[in-house]
Amino acid sequence: MSNNTYGYGQMPRRATRPVKVGSLTIGGNAPVSVQSMLNVNPHDEQAVRNQLRALAAAGCEIARLTVPDQQAVDVLAAVLKDAPIPLVADIHFDYRLAIAAMEAGVHKVRINPGNIGSIERIAEVAAAARERQVPIRIGVNAGSLERSLLEKYQGPTAAALAESALSQAAVLEELGHNAIVLSAKASDVPTTIETYRILAQKCNYPLHIGVTEAGTLLTGSIRTAVGLGILLWQGIGDTLRVSLTGDPVPEIKAGFDILKALDLRKKGPVVIACPTCGRTRIDLPKLAAEIEKIAADIDKPLKIAVMGCAVNGPGEAREADLGIAGGNEEGLIFRQGRILKKVPAADLLSVFKQELTDLVAEIRKEK
Repeated sequence: MSNNTYGYGQMPRRATRPVKVGSLTIGGNAPVSVQSMLNVNPHDEQAVRNQLRALAAAGCEIARLTVPDQQAVDVLAAVLKDAPIPLVADIHFDYRLAIAAMEAGVHKVRINPGNIGSIERIAEVAAAARERQVPIRIGVNAGSLERSLLEKYQGPTAAALAESALSQAAVLEELGHNAIVLSAKASDVPTTIETYRILAQKCNYPLHIGVTEAGTLLTGSIRTAVGLGILLWQGIGDTLRVSLTGDPVPEIKAGFDILKALDLRKKGPVVIACPTCGRTRIDLPKLAAEIEKIAADIDKPLKIAVMGCAVNGPGEAREADLGIAGGNEEGLIFRQGRILKKVPAADLLSVFKQELTDLVAEIRKEK
């Protein structure tokens, strides 16, 4: 497959081998999954449990935990006893920790070929993974590439990142381990896109996609949406992480919002809202924010519209399952372009909430 194969229309999902991670499958025909990484102290068992539960409650499907020493392995072992979602051990430098994490029952191990060590050490990790049927994610980062590749390509280029990931995968294959997921991330969005395009052309491993060190909530979400949106639209990507600075829980919503924008996942409602104009006579930003909060607790794939005026609100959002169109101290509530009722502005939110509750009940009853 050459680069000019990638056009402007959505391509079919790239065919990849399926890899089981606990109860979840990455690749094959499985939906693109959303994952995150815990950032609490890995020695604090209660903090790990609390953040893991918060991520799972937000919809996270896989979580990664750094394992820098044996104390972290002990915490991992305790948390694994009742973990609500599959856990990945993030290993750097010490190959023995990867083996210990697998002995503790971890669902997947992530290693970095730039710092994991000699072929003998990799062979021991591969043997333990093969014995316990634990998949390995080869996680390459632009900031920690092998020195030989940096010299060969004169920097952390897309070709260097891809070669690092593929050469390490070839080593694991030679060692008899083929449950492999690849990632090769850069903080530079064009480099990230080009790296994954190369990988998509040269292998059928499932790909974990992401823009590393993307930034804070707004800028990081935008940069990630640009990079991952392009890749996903071209059929590339089997699991993703939105890497944001701070609390990892918002990463989950951002990840699912990217997938929902491309119609790749239908998890929960999509809320659309007009940008407002001079015709707007209600506090639409506040109303939209309140409706987003209400919709966050719903698991049905609805389309909800919050429009600023009655002039074209029901028309522009006629495909919405439920919507509001504001007016002069009043608003309209509509379903798929059909006006249900006119409501005073003070009552709009409460009436809308009841209509939404009734709609969800109807959907559940039909099924």
